[in-house]
Parts: sequence; C-alpha cells; structure tokens
Amino acid sequence: MKTILASVSPGEVRVALLDDEALIEAWIERPGRPDGVGDLHRARVSALAPAMAGAFLAMAGGETGFLPESAIGAAKQPIAKSVNEGQSVAVRTIRAAQGGKGPRLTARLTPREAALAAAAPPGGPALLARGPEAALRLARAHPQAEIHTDGAALATRLRAALGPARVMLSHTPVFDDALEAEFDQLAGPEVPLPGGGRLLLHPTPALTAIDVDAGSAAGARDPQAQLRLNHAAVTEAARQIRLRNLAGPILLDLAGLTTKRREALTEPLAKALAPDPLARLLGLGPLGLFEILRQRIHPPLHEVLGWPPAALTHGLAVLRRAVREAALRPGRRWALRAPPAVIAALRDLPGALAEAEAAIGTPLQLHPDPALSPARSEIEEAEHG
Repeated sequence: MKTILASVSPGEVRVALLDDEALIEAWIERPGRPDGVGDLHRARVSALAPAMAGAFLAMAGGETGFLPESAIGAAKQPIAKSVNEGQSVAVRTIRAAQGGKGPRLTARLTPREAALAAAAPPGGPALLARGPEAALRLARAHPQAEIHTDGAALATRLRAALGPARVMLSHTPVFDDALEAEFDQLAGPEVPLPGGGRLLLHPTPALTAIDVDAGSAAGARDPQAQLRLNHAAVTEAARQIRLRNLAGPILLDLAGLTTKRREALTEPLAKALAPDPLARLLGLGPLGLFEILRQRIHPPLHEVLGWPPAALTHGLAVLRRAVREAALRPGRRWALRAPPAVIAALRDLPGALAEAEAAIGTPLQLHPDPALSPARSEIEEAEHG
C-alpha cells in the first residue's frame, strides 16, 4: 500500500512516497523558489537557432528557455516554418534549468492549458499558471495512495484538487524520527550497506559516480561475502538513484569481482531499476562499470540542497527545530544563532522567516555569529530585556 506524507515547515515542503512503509521517492521543495517544471508561460521568441533545431524564448522574470522544433505542432518541421522572432508563444516548462542552461519548453499544450493561455490578457512574457507541486504530482501518479500532511494550507490546496476524502490533515508532524533520519542521509555522500560496506556517491556536472566500498567485507574469508555485498549494493544504488532524483549519466563501480562475476549482477540491477520510469540500464562498460542513464526533469536533490549542504539548507533545518521547540514549550521567545551566511540565506528566501514567526507565535531574534559553522547553527531561548 502506498502512502504520501507531506511535511510542511518554514520555507520548505518535504514529500515522501512510501510503499509498505519503505521510502521509494523523496522530494524537497522551496515554494519561494519553485523549479518551474509544469509552469505555463506566455513567452516571446527572441532568437531562432536552426543549428540547434529550436528557438530561444524570453520568459517572465528575464529567464531564457529553449523550445525544440520537435515540441511545436503535430508534425516536426524546421523551426523557421513554425515560429518567427518576436512572436508570442504559449509554452509549458518540461525540464528545469541546469548549470546555466535555461529550462526546456514545449508548445504542445493540453486543452485546459491552451484555454488558460487564450484567456490571458495580451501583453509581453508572463507566468500564466504554476505547475503542480510534488505532493499533487505523486497523488495523481498514485491515485490509490492516501495523503497525510501537517500543513493546513497544503491540505486545503490538495483537497481542492483531489477531493476531501484522500487528504488527511495531521496536527502532529507526519515525519517520524526514522523518516527524518532517511531524509538527513539523502543530503550526504554515504549510504551504509548490510555487512559493513557502504555506497559513496559523487555527483559532478558531467555525471554521477557511485562507488561500492566493501569495508569489513573486503577481507572476509567467505568467497560469497563480496558477491552478497555487491548484490545488496546494486539494489540500494537503484533505490538511491530514484530517491535522490539523480539524472544524466550514472556510473556504478562495484567492489572487487571479475568482469564475469560483475556481469552476473546485470539482471539484479535491471530488476532494481525497473520501477523507476526515468532510468535505463545501458549495460556493463569496457572499464567494468555499470552505465545507467536517467532522464532529467526536476533538479536532483543535491542541486536543491547544495553539495555539501548550502547555508540555506542548514538554516531551514534550524527553523524546523525552532517550530518543534516552540510547540513543546509555547509562550517562550526564541533566537536563531547562526553564521551571517545562514541568516542572509534565510532572509533571501521569500516567506521563510515570516512563516517561522507565524508558526512560533513570536518574533524570531536573529544573532549572527561568525564563529559558528553552518552545521552548528542553533535555536535558543531569547534573553529577556
């Protein structure tokens, strides 16, 4: 049985898809900075790019998106026959921006999107409608799943879209300690494996490398120990790829094993990847590495959180703790002590500090402390007077 849990905290919404209590998808969104996937825009063609088989479009907010000629009309034709420079085009974002490249767009709209675009008042580039948030996307993809959230505003939005029966509002946090620990682990490079080994994940702009470290199993006398470790590793690697929303080329390096013994793990890896519609196993490459390709739509978690975790990620974690502390000890005044970079990041994220103060019930004092590292940011009772 699948269940969707949506944990709402100041500046952030974390969403978990569980299958019989096992975490199979994890999403972290900052509503003040949405990734834009699914957004409906009226954009203006700023330049044709025949050599790239598409056109660049100016979007609201100064962003530039790319519209492939294959994403216009019913039949593919040269871009110059489909649009002209200066023309307004209604488009939807189908892939988030990445590393300086703008979002990928399509002009193939649903009837509802086309009607919304047609009804919009004329003018220049404009955002016409936001795309669905993670909880709603998962709810539509898994129509039998119950949805539990601790955010009243999110519950209201989901009930309006899905009906009241599926959406349960909890007055206590929907993430338990075990799920909190799993989400914390997703922000780091290490994942423990049964038997003492671990996965080491190394995302780069070009690809993601996943290395299996045998740990204590490396010196085991049992000749099957290493095979069992690697069997567990391919299963967990497939799970982490989906949980972290990794994208692009992914290389998996197993611990030890000859090429022939590695080939025996092709089927288990393919089976582990099968539930993920975005992932494709290309096979075992000439260097003895498994090669996986995963389609990019939304940004991977390491881009959302920062790698290592950014000042904002540390700041939002402290705001979550502040809300929990305030619920346990109501009526007190609270202060956030953190490096200046953490406080600046929170101030720059629309709504984060205001939401924290609304949840706490009192103004939150901010105390910059250059001596602290971001990970040591803390919440404390404010001094009176």
